[in-house]
Amino acid sequence: MQAAEEQEYVDYVTARLPALRRLAFLLCGEEHHADDLVQQTMTTLYLRWQRIRAVEHLDQYVRTMLTNAFITERRRRWAKVLLFRDAPEPRTPQPAMDSQIDEHAAVRSALAQVPRRQRAALVLRFMCDLPVAEVAAVLGCSEGTVKSQTSRGLTTLRRLLSEQQERATAGETR
Repeated sequence: MQAAEEQEYVDYVTARLPALRRLAFLLCGEEHHADDLVQQTMTTLYLRWQRIRAVEHLDQYVRTMLTNAFITERRRRWAKVLLFRDAPEPRTPQPAMDSQIDEHAAVRSALAQVPRRQRAALVLRFMCDLPVAEVAAVLGCSEGTVKSQTSRGLTTLRRLLSEQQERATAGETR
């Protein structure tokens, strides 16, 4: 890669990195995992920069790369490797001082349980505020599929949030 092309890559990545990290975090819900997804995407982008830099909608293309990396990573053989015999104990969250923080945590927790393609559709549509057509392009599917995935994802999310609310209410009455 020539110096001018490399500088163009660095400038692009520097400008887009915060938005890509936000998207990755919204998709996976873990800061370190999000950084890994972004790093994987940026590495692939670097290797293909000479061809990709001429793409008409570069931001959309890179969002597609990141989203596909998130959706397909569980299919890879290395993702099934267990480092521990037993799962580590989950961290207990600190008590929230603000109800808005509680709501945010509840939504994050419920969103983490939504299937990956539905979660990607929800994040791209509502948290990244992308139109249906662009989400369809990112996910590589039809607009109707985006609408159905969004609908199913919202239904699952509502059910999970309702269950969380019922458990919280039952815990308060005891």
